[in-house]
Amino acid sequence: MAAILLFSFITACQEDENTPVVDHSTASFDNEVVVKWDETILEIERYTPGYLPPVAARSLGYIGLAAYEVAVPGMPENKSLRNHFAALTLPTPNANINYHYPLALNAAYVTMINRLYPTIPAAQSSQVITLQNYFNNKYEAEVTPDVYEASVAWGQAVADAVFAWSTTDNVGHEGFLRPSDPSYTPPAGPGLWQPTFPNFGKALLPHWGDVRTFAAKNDDKCEAPLPYSTEESSEFYVQAKETENKINLIRQGLNYEDKWIAQFWSDDCAALTFSPAGRWIAIANQALILTDANLAKSVIVQAKVGMAVCDAGIRCWGEKYRYNVMRPVDYIRNVMGHDDWNSIMCPDGAGQFFTPQFPTYPSGHGTFGAAAAEVLTSEFGLEFELTDNCHQNRSEFIGTPRTFTSFYEMAQENAYSRIPLGVHFRMDAEAAVDLGYKVGRRVNNLPWR
Repeated sequence: MAAILLFSFITACQEDENTPVVDHSTASFDNEVVVKWDETILEIERYTPGYLPPVAARSLGYIGLAAYEVAVPGMPENKSLRNHFAALTLPTPNANINYHYPLALNAAYVTMINRLYPTIPAAQSSQVITLQNYFNNKYEAEVTPDVYEASVAWGQAVADAVFAWSTTDNVGHEGFLRPSDPSYTPPAGPGLWQPTFPNFGKALLPHWGDVRTFAAKNDDKCEAPLPYSTEESSEFYVQAKETENKINLIRQGLNYEDKWIAQFWSDDCAALTFSPAGRWIAIANQALILTDANLAKSVIVQAKVGMAVCDAGIRCWGEKYRYNVMRPVDYIRNVMGHDDWNSIMCPDGAGQFFTPQFPTYPSGHGTFGAAAAEVLTSEFGLEFELTDNCHQNRSEFIGTPRTFTSFYEMAQENAYSRIPLGVHFRMDAEAAVDLGYKVGRRVNNLPWR
């Protein structure tokens, strides 16, 4: 009898040794579910009305957080942010279940999209259903029915909890419904912003600086802008002249490089492209594909980019309405006397161009880009060559890809692009980059590990 028991014990041990060990960690999966959902989200924000750049950026932040919290139980080197955000109540993962993280993420993305984009157009809603089914069908054969159900339920539960927390931010929640405040009257005075030529629209998102941030602080601010002056010898006048001259050269068919840069980075014409904040999700996607990043790396990168652009929009708009600096178009037309001058932003096909409906200082584009560049540099390194193909083959504007050697280089050019577009002074771009880097460092310093 003892011999039989010993033989059975040895056989059992051999079977255990020979049984393949399945790696269920988040890093064991590829990045397809993140990359494809991010591409779809950018299509959604492009066509869904009301998603102005800061509003779109806020959605990206909460989606990124939800995805990270879904996947982090399978990421031993990282930890949940549940204890950092005191009011965020998340479900607890079941330690006895080996979640299939792509399935869980698929469910989380669908849940967050349905919650954050309730007015999504039919065409994009169809895209969501198609992609959801694609991943469910792809992964169903890889897991048992119990794991399938548990993984989907886990993704939905985390997404529901993150969205519930997002609704407690009263200023930011459903911001797409409140692009302007009818009761808001901008302060009047020399050099201060007023509804601007050519559409003289009401101020957009004048209270966005009060939206809750993920990491940025209220004391993440800009230095004061240049003193307003109408004197030709003043730096304010000189910078206005620079913006004017760049547009004049472009209109004369000169300085193709500036025109290319201006159009390449614009991303602020409704339904033409994704938003300026979304541009950096697209750039991050390209970096993830280029490096063949695994799923764990991918959710970290896009969570950090989403939170960075969210906070960048909040702090930038807080500063915009703190200083209320007039746009170049009004200065050039009304002070310099060139009343036929206009930007080259968002042509309407009838020879009309526009300027954003909010104060100029600092640049939103510049702040979004610098914040994203800071977190992307922390994830991919100081030197990172990337050819940005975001608008390859577009014919409505110059979308020819441009190659960069670092994310910082991209951020600097992105900020500069607003000058030859005619919608910013140089000081706006410089202050934006400085502010964006501050915001990005705040996000990097969250307790990810």
